[in-house]
Amino acid sequence: MSRCVSMNPRNLSGKLPAGDDGVLPETSQSQPQQQHEPEHAGDGEMVHFSHPEHRLARFDFPYLFLCMGCKEYGAGKRFMCQICGFQLHEFCAMAPPSLHDHPFHPKHQHLLFFEKPGGFLRCKCDICGKSVKGFSFRCACCSFDVHPCCAAMTRRMELRAHGHPLLLAPDAGAGVATSFVCQVCRKRRSGRVYQCMPCGYYLHAKCAKDMVNGLYEHGVVPPEKSNPLVAVAKVTINALFSVIGGLIEGIGEGIGEGFVENIGRSRGRSLR
Repeated sequence: MSRCVSMNPRNLSGKLPAGDDGVLPETSQSQPQQQHEPEHAGDGEMVHFSHPEHRLARFDFPYLFLCMGCKEYGAGKRFMCQICGFQLHEFCAMAPPSLHDHPFHPKHQHLLFFEKPGGFLRCKCDICGKSVKGFSFRCACCSFDVHPCCAAMTRRMELRAHGHPLLLAPDAGAGVATSFVCQVCRKRRSGRVYQCMPCGYYLHAKCAKDMVNGLYEHGVVPPEKSNPLVAVAKVTINALFSVIGGLIEGIGEGIGEGFVENIGRSRGRSLR
């Protein structure tokens, strides 16, 4: 049975006009049109390569959702299918084929868009440290990999959490703990930071991510941050099912061998 909801887009108060731009950094205007670039259908709608069955329309709702592109949570602005409920972050839906001269990776020029993480081992985002499970931007020369949400953070950020623009501070080096306290998580940790020099406001780039994806603005806490015991329970359950599955498989093999042996015996008796 298919999961369908009949909805009139013009009756949904969260729908956004077509002219509301995304937040990804600007890319070169000479970049050629590629196969995976979204096709705009007008009135704030698009046909996206990740969901070609139905059109996606722009909406702005304050509740939590899981982006089916990057597999990360978000709230607020999104592109949503009004037929089956498929949803994408705005920056995932509008992601360009490549980014150039990104401030978080000055060593190399080009970050290329990828639909799925590469290799057999699960990689992590070099900005927030979380696993990359879906859409990402990957360096063409090294293993640098970032979520589209993290790639949407620019050198200069204007966030509702602070009245002044925040500038990306120079990189202090990997593993070097900062001497200030982040105004969001109230911790000292290594990694890139944003700062406001006039008033001494500091913000970890990892914490700024939740301001870009709408979670901080709407006061939403994703399920993965709610309880650390949930992750332990999941690992334990998976291990238990793995053991049970092995036992069942062994029992099944024993029954199958006995069944085949009985058939052979019955055939031998009938030939006599």
